[in-house]
Amino acid sequence: MAAGSVPPAAYRPLALAEPTLPEADMPAAGSRPPSVTPSPDALPAGVGIRLLDAPANRRDDTRAYKYIVDHVKPATTIKRRVAVRNSSELHRKVTLYAAGASVSDNGFEFAPERTENELSSWIAVSPNEEALAPDEEVEALVTITVPSAAEAGERYAVVWAEVPGTDGSNVRSVGRVGIRVYLSVGPGGEPPSSFDVGPLTGGRDAEGTPFVITEVRNTGRRALDLAGELRLSDGPGGLAAGPVKAEAGTLPLDGRTTVRVLLDRRLPDGPWTATLALASGWTKRTATGAVTFGPAPAAASSADHSRQVLTGGLVASGLVLTFLVVYVYRRRLRIQESVPAA
Repeated sequence: MAAGSVPPAAYRPLALAEPTLPEADMPAAGSRPPSVTPSPDALPAGVGIRLLDAPANRRDDTRAYKYIVDHVKPATTIKRRVAVRNSSELHRKVTLYAAGASVSDNGFEFAPERTENELSSWIAVSPNEEALAPDEEVEALVTITVPSAAEAGERYAVVWAEVPGTDGSNVRSVGRVGIRVYLSVGPGGEPPSSFDVGPLTGGRDAEGTPFVITEVRNTGRRALDLAGELRLSDGPGGLAAGPVKAEAGTLPLDGRTTVRVLLDRRLPDGPWTATLALASGWTKRTATGAVTFGPAPAAASSADHSRQVLTGGLVASGLVLTFLVVYVYRRRLRIQESVPAA
């Protein structure tokens, strides 16, 4: 086992990192796809992958249980073990490799196919190919070798396990699943992770569904994977509600996002005390505020529109009346000027 790693038994079991999907149906960044997507012949080209170990100094970082997350100095080599399983009913040849990724305002984005970036070029997976029987699992080693000349900064990639979906002769689809890599490189200690949560506001959408909304800003120097929960308390008659899941996805450096949590439409307007708890690994923030769910915006906008129409009609009538008075006055002047003086 690599130095700085701990036995996998020290961690809770990890679920499959990403579900199997045909290449053309890969999920958008930050979305959660369905658990299984069958190949066209109804025999899923299933493959699963999970992380087996993580740095001992990230024992409290929940992201390190699911992704390869670390901060290292240049000229450092780190190793992580992963388990790959053939979850289909057929023998499959599994290919293991690394490809590039990026983090933007759209979240964590996978590079197409095997597109390489700087970080993926540092990653080797052994074995890089394995034939697996149904439900067979194999252990693979991911080695990341950081060059001595590597510049400081955070980089992103994905370690993929890929299988072809076939009907026995023809390739119909390609399924792959991956583990994200968030690697920070620098000569000193790890850059701080931090974020701010703005004021909480309540409202109702056009269908009358209540929501709580706020803005979150990444104020640290590492990308964030934000998720948490919302609770309501001190409602009418002492009512309470929640917890309700809140997800903000992946947030880049200096990035901003809007967190919008939808609630049960049967909830009364309030007032309520809302408490939103968000976390990215071991970085956590909690925001509390008084919220009220008013009438649906459609009703309010209709009333506003009626007032606008009434106001506009009055203004238009006033302008017409003004023009009429001016017209009559000027016509009288012309008539007086045209009459000969006595």
